Amino acid sequence: MRKIAMILAVLVITACNSTKKRTSGNTSKFTVENLGDLAAEDIKRNYPDANVKEGADMFEEETEERPFTILYPGTTDELHITWQDKERTKIHDLRYAQNGRWKSETGVNIGTTYEDLNKMNGKKISFYGFGWDYSGAVDWNGGKLEKSGLRVFLKPGNELLNKFYGDKIIEATPEEIEALDLKVGSIMINYAI
Repeated sequence: MRKIAMILAVLVITACNSTKKRTSGNTSKFTVENLGDLAAEDIKRNYPDANVKEGADMFEEETEERPFTILYPGTTDELHITWQDKERTKIHDLRYAQNGRWKSETGVNIGTTYEDLNKMNGKKISFYGFGWDYSGAVDWNGGKLEKSGLRVFLKPGNELLNKFYGDKIIEATPEEIEALDLKVGSIMINYAI
């Protein structure tokens, strides 16, 4: 009987340790980094109320076809996941663009201001122009968030001048940046790097 109890104790401890490895230290169900090691079946099991939608589509400026999964479609908790494989066992990236329950363990969230991003990064960020596929993409410039895997896309709160459009790093005065009222409009974590 003692041997059986010892074996069960070892199995329980092993199972608990493997669960810990699947999270990034934050135990919130809606911390996006906690999804990184999960396959589609794990995600469906962990989010049974997510009204999951699946399909395949073109990504990377229409150059790559990938399977995708959408959790909580049509709600503020909508989350898009693209997969590296047809079996949906390895996440390519995930993204969200609404201020619902999904959060990043970095503290960067939908609506985070340009000023706050600079503070969190510990170094001034740069950003790309608007009006294209990677509109408002942030470059961390070697700051604290560089290796976080987080890709952030800014959204202007005010009208844009023509000089702020296009696939280029934006050169702007502090007054112009302030006038744009930039905030995080969408967040992506890329696991295929």
